[in-house]
Amino acid sequence: MGENKSRKMSKFLGYYFGLTAILFAVSGCQKKELHGEIELSQQPNDLSYPVTEKNPVVDTYFGYEVIDPYRWLEDDRSEKTGQWVDSQNTTTSNYLSQISYTKKIADRLSILWDYEKVGAPFQEGAYTYFYKNDGLQNQYVLYRYKENLEDVEIFIDPNSFSEDGTVALTSISFSKDGALAAYSISRSGSDWREVIVIDVETKEQLEPTLNDIKFSGISWVGNEGFYYSSYEKPEGSILSDITDHHKLYFHRLGESQESDEVVFGGSEDQKHRYVSGSVTDDERYLVISATDSTTGNFLYLKDLESDTSPILTILDDASSDAYVLDHYMDSLLIVTDYKSPNNRIVTASVESPTPEYWVDFVPEKDSVMTVSLGGNNIFVEYLEDALSVVSQFDYGGNLVRQVKLPGLGSVSAFSGKKEDKVLFYSFSNYSTPSSIYKFDVESGESILYEKPSIDFDPEKYISTQVFYESKDGTKVPMMITHRKSLILDGSNPTILYGYGGFDISLTPNFRTSNAFWLEQGGIYAVPNIRGGGEYGKTWHVAGTQQNKQNVFDDFAAAAGYLIDRGYTSSDKLAISGGSNGGLLVGALVTQYKDLFKVALPAVGVLDMLRYHKFTAGAGWAFDYGTSDQSEEMFKYLLGYSPVHNVNERDYPAVLVTTGDHDDRVVPAHSYKFAAHLQARNTGVNPTLIRVERSAGHGAGTPVSKIISQYADRYAFTLFNMGYMELPKEY
Repeated sequence: MGENKSRKMSKFLGYYFGLTAILFAVSGCQKKELHGEIELSQQPNDLSYPVTEKNPVVDTYFGYEVIDPYRWLEDDRSEKTGQWVDSQNTTTSNYLSQISYTKKIADRLSILWDYEKVGAPFQEGAYTYFYKNDGLQNQYVLYRYKENLEDVEIFIDPNSFSEDGTVALTSISFSKDGALAAYSISRSGSDWREVIVIDVETKEQLEPTLNDIKFSGISWVGNEGFYYSSYEKPEGSILSDITDHHKLYFHRLGESQESDEVVFGGSEDQKHRYVSGSVTDDERYLVISATDSTTGNFLYLKDLESDTSPILTILDDASSDAYVLDHYMDSLLIVTDYKSPNNRIVTASVESPTPEYWVDFVPEKDSVMTVSLGGNNIFVEYLEDALSVVSQFDYGGNLVRQVKLPGLGSVSAFSGKKEDKVLFYSFSNYSTPSSIYKFDVESGESILYEKPSIDFDPEKYISTQVFYESKDGTKVPMMITHRKSLILDGSNPTILYGYGGFDISLTPNFRTSNAFWLEQGGIYAVPNIRGGGEYGKTWHVAGTQQNKQNVFDDFAAAAGYLIDRGYTSSDKLAISGGSNGGLLVGALVTQYKDLFKVALPAVGVLDMLRYHKFTAGAGWAFDYGTSDQSEEMFKYLLGYSPVHNVNERDYPAVLVTTGDHDDRVVPAHSYKFAAHLQARNTGVNPTLIRVERSAGHGAGTPVSKIISQYADRYAFTLFNMGYMELPKEY
């Protein structure tokens, strides 16, 4: 949850079937159980589940009692919870082992994955750096060279951090002269980080490792030290206890972490869930962003030329987002959606930086924009129906050109240093593996720099964008990818993937795992549903709080479109999503009975009454609201919360997946949802949970684990669609 977007922390429902019944039940009295008890330890198909013990806890919300029979599964430090996870994994493993082609899928995925993947090069000091994975390495390796590629050497190899690949390099930041670097690592997928400072030339560690750092960038000031952010370490579980007071620190090299100065967030009037600090490129100003939610922020400025300079306010309205793009000729370039839901770039003087003095630099357009810098130019990526269009501007705000892109798809940011004459960007879509292009800033010419060699032929596939109507008549775009030879006879296995939240845009990108699905004759469909950022803040807000049902309706309408147009049928349709997308899938599981055959909710937010009680979950309230907010909000959340809407009936085949070290969306969400499904499913379809050990929310997961996860997911999906053998053999 909370993917990064435009340098802010992210990065993450209407009344319907269940809510009507629930409100009817509570309307007669103020003390009424909203959740009954069903004991069912074995399914009609003789699939035996571990019996999950019930120790009911009763919560009272605005006079209404809600029973939580599986509250004990929230204790991630409990031996009892660990035993439950082991027994569930054994059950799931035994089920999957009976599918004849699970290993064949893993083998094919390994072949598809086994190609060299190279990142765009970037310059730091005397060296050019780039990331590369030889194919099946668990983690990408950071390489460097001085003059030419013949001199290339390994700079940091995260595969050496642990034998099983579960310790990942998550970020690196260089001092301006490139002489020093600070990099962060994550263990077992946790959001908690360790930061290591090294001498770039010798690669030697210069001081003790900094610990217990979370949701943080690293921003250097000369070679003196750097700013970073973190919370006080919880006294209880570091994986699930609330973390809601973020602080910005300055670490001076050579001094202990215990003596690091708190720059912002040290007092109650500066208490926020997310705080970040970044230094402008000229190292003149520290820019501080503070927020209590994944949407909207306060913005501050401090002059670093004076230790006693005050922290000035740029924006004190957290209903909008803003960040400083650059400091240029005593003016600030600011990107913001303040009074401009699709974003704009404004200029502000350092002396008068508040919104009333802002002047449009690149005005808002009908398409939402994101912005990057490089080569002394400004690059604005516009999303036009979720497809990238890039415009190049100079520092006078003049349009230089619309950049000619390799095709329809997604590009990475055109970013680099001001003195760079050449920039690099990557281009991809759903059937084209990511390729790197070299861009000449002066001429605007793009030249192919690096194209992967993968055992997959994108020329056999096509992506088509369609538009369909949601329940309320809203037009929603969807990309559908499949073989060019596809026959629309309703028989094609299809995965419908969605997210729909936190202003996150789903744009066309190639995934190696999807290549396998497409090879099998499968369809991969991605609708750009409300709650995302594809059409700016208005589209996002239309899928938040008491508009959340719009998200589910948009997704269900996409499924209906695919079925009605003959792409697939309900028996050949799987729905998939992770994090907020896991909530999306969980909600459809409880709202719809026969729309799809398989559901794959991953690391999902599934207990909507208690999500804000864990780690930084309260920061998601802009999108969701909370059960404590009001009686109306409580009832709305209760009406669609997947954990609270599992009733006694038959369900589609469900494979819940999570990681035992997920401290973003704690695994208790998935544990409780799976327990309810197993207790209340009266049908023959399996309702299983797969818990990855030593894994978190997804970032940094070793390739070996990723391949195993997808092999199990695809085997489960195809088997429950009725395939006794793979549609295509290898």
